[in-house]
Amino acid sequence: MTDETMRIGFLPLVDAALPILAQELGFAEAQGLKLELVRDMTWATVRDRLLYGHTDAAHMVAPLAIATALGRDRPAVPMAVPFVLGLNGNAITFSVRLAGEVGLGAGLGDPLTVGAALKRVAGERRLRFGVVHRHSSHNYMLRYWLAGVGIRPDVDVDIVVTSPPFAADALAAGEVDGICVGEPWNSIAVDRGVGQIALATAQIWRRGVEKVLALRSAVADERREAVLKLVRALHAAAAHFADPANAEANAAILARAEYLDSSTDAILRAITDRLRLVPGGEPVHYPDFMFQYREAANFPWRSQAGWLYAQMTRWDGIAYSDADAGIAAEVFRPDLYRAALAGSGAPLPGASSKLEGGLGGPTGAGSVQGRLVLGADGFFDGRAFDPDDIPEYLRGLP
Repeated sequence: MTDETMRIGFLPLVDAALPILAQELGFAEAQGLKLELVRDMTWATVRDRLLYGHTDAAHMVAPLAIATALGRDRPAVPMAVPFVLGLNGNAITFSVRLAGEVGLGAGLGDPLTVGAALKRVAGERRLRFGVVHRHSSHNYMLRYWLAGVGIRPDVDVDIVVTSPPFAADALAAGEVDGICVGEPWNSIAVDRGVGQIALATAQIWRRGVEKVLALRSAVADERREAVLKLVRALHAAAAHFADPANAEANAAILARAEYLDSSTDAILRAITDRLRLVPGGEPVHYPDFMFQYREAANFPWRSQAGWLYAQMTRWDGIAYSDADAGIAAEVFRPDLYRAALAGSGAPLPGASSKLEGGLGGPTGAGSVQGRLVLGADGFFDGRAFDPDDIPEYLRGLP
């Protein structure tokens, strides 16, 4: 049998692990697929390759898939997200100067305490933060936190775009005072002595959606069987990736020049939930810093897409619309996920949407296959997001 080829665009980030491992460890081959992985340096380029047919699928920041479907910044193209590549995995890193000004200690900060100190500094001088794309979870998580502690994005602080591989350089050059970026680029900033990690984004939203597998809807329809095979390969790679016994070997693969071209140690720290917060410091363990498999973490909940759309509405200055909310939700394709994994034994949620931020601890959830228990998913400010009433949610935000 000739393997069917799928070209997948990616950025050199730890959460590109699943397509990389699916190809390197034979999970794709077992499904009759060959993956060609195309490395880029910016999310805009990853998106453009996908839209112009240079790639079939992409490792992508989730909000960018939604923005593309809505036609933000460019003509609209229908998009499909059948698989979530991971939850969380980002951090907010301050310059050494700013870390000193807010009094960061040796451990991860508390969002409210760090926020209060940052608000004081922002009243004394104009601060600038770097995020990886305007339509990124990094941008919306950073803004959600800043607004929640009384700092007005774009009014009290500036937020600019910097590509992940250059985020540490931007800190070192003094172009930004802080960055919100995925690993290993926070750790690289720390190891270079130019930054200190202040918060993990998992402290802002405990189960925040991060990277996804994105395709043009036309490709998802035309190559449906190949997409289902790809979802199965990625799910198998996720199970392998989540096993601590495989961490060292996986880190060595990801560190290779054609993938992350980075320190094996920095990658290993990230995938074992250990963060070196200060130069030369002992790594600090933060459980579920990255979240790739348990609790149906790869399931594309439409409510996650709804939260991202709500933040897009909040910060892009475009009024809420029921039609746009519907388009955003429909980008996430739980139907494809269920079709791919039916009969596999993997837990399959019965619902496609849920209250986000409403769980304080492990809670059983309805499933059509397997046993599903969802863990705590709270937001730092105690709010919950009801995808069935986005206007009311938006009215309650600071």
